[in-house]
Amino acid sequence: MPNETGTAQQDDAKDIQTDVVLPPAHDTKPVVIDSPSQGAPKAADAKPQTLTFTSDKGASRSTWFAALLVLIIVGWMGSGFIIPSEDADSVVAREEPQPVVVAVTTSVAETVTQFYQAEGQALPDRDTMMQAETSGDIAEVMVAKGQDVAAGDVIARFDPTGNQADSNRAAEELSRAQREFDNAQQLLERGVSTADRMAEARATLASAQAQVTEMKQAADALTITAPFAGRVETLNLDEGEYVSTGTKVGRLVDITPLTVAIQVPQQSLSRLSVGQPATVRFITGEDRDGIVTFVGTSAASETRTFLAEVEVENADGAIPAGVSAEVVIPTGTTTAHFLSPSIVSLNTEGALGIKAVNDNNVVAFYPIQVVKAQIDGIWVTGLPDRLDVITVGQGFVNEAETVAPRAGEPSQ
Repeated sequence: MPNETGTAQQDDAKDIQTDVVLPPAHDTKPVVIDSPSQGAPKAADAKPQTLTFTSDKGASRSTWFAALLVLIIVGWMGSGFIIPSEDADSVVAREEPQPVVVAVTTSVAETVTQFYQAEGQALPDRDTMMQAETSGDIAEVMVAKGQDVAAGDVIARFDPTGNQADSNRAAEELSRAQREFDNAQQLLERGVSTADRMAEARATLASAQAQVTEMKQAADALTITAPFAGRVETLNLDEGEYVSTGTKVGRLVDITPLTVAIQVPQQSLSRLSVGQPATVRFITGEDRDGIVTFVGTSAASETRTFLAEVEVENADGAIPAGVSAEVVIPTGTTTAHFLSPSIVSLNTEGALGIKAVNDNNVVAFYPIQVVKAQIDGIWVTGLPDRLDVITVGQGFVNEAETVAPRAGEPSQ
């Protein structure tokens, strides 16, 4: 009986089964585990069952499909490097650079007058300090500072009292010496006097005459006169003032004509000569004609320049001395081109010049020298009589470069 009961319980347990599905792990196939229900009785002699895992063929196929998809994507992304494009073999030919287009204008040389230009200063023709030639008190002052005087006009007079007494004494001494000389001569003629006495009387007379002459010169020195016509710039005299011999009493200046002094560098000295005409522009606005009156032959040790003077008429005295002036002296003619300063440039060696185009449309650089400057342009030498000057684009081309010239605006 017991065996029958146990057998019946096993049969009931087989009828009551629960399917438990485990989640797939990797490529394993889900396994069904048979277990008795919680409420079912468990056989005491039931044997445990072993779990068995088998591979899932569907999961394997998914892995291979994903790997194939990755290979397709990688191949497509690298197709530009692996599979050459249809245009890979075509080579683009580089075109030769075209010549730079520049504007040129034909310039023809003209005859132009050369000038030497310099800054100078107007100086008076004559300038002197008046001095007292004797000592004494000033009795009278005849002029005032700033007054124009003529040559010989009296500036001031000393008190003549002391000189008058000395002059009278010298005159009396001369009269006595003359009488003694006359008496000695008469006695010598009669044989009473000797030759030595005659020589002594002659010496005394000569001394008296010299004294009179000296007194006359002293009398002349009592009057201070103007040595030349001019203007009294300074006057240091007052009536009653005592003045010693050699004291400077005033300054007299002659500005008719004026002398304009300029400094000439060594390289320009040969261009100037006495007698050349000149134009002088004073800072006051006056323009006057002048003439070169002096060209120095010895250079100043400090500046190594030579002094030159230009005389300018100033009869009305309108131009004062000491003002600045610009002197322009024509020095001859030369052949030059008139150009705009904007087309002038420097080459690699730092030389000043311009760029032009030759007959083969090749750029050439010509060094130049400026001989005259104006507000609207400059005159330069060192160029052929006729050439095509580059007026636009010269900054974009170099010497010996081939260009495409086009007619442009006039160079000036």
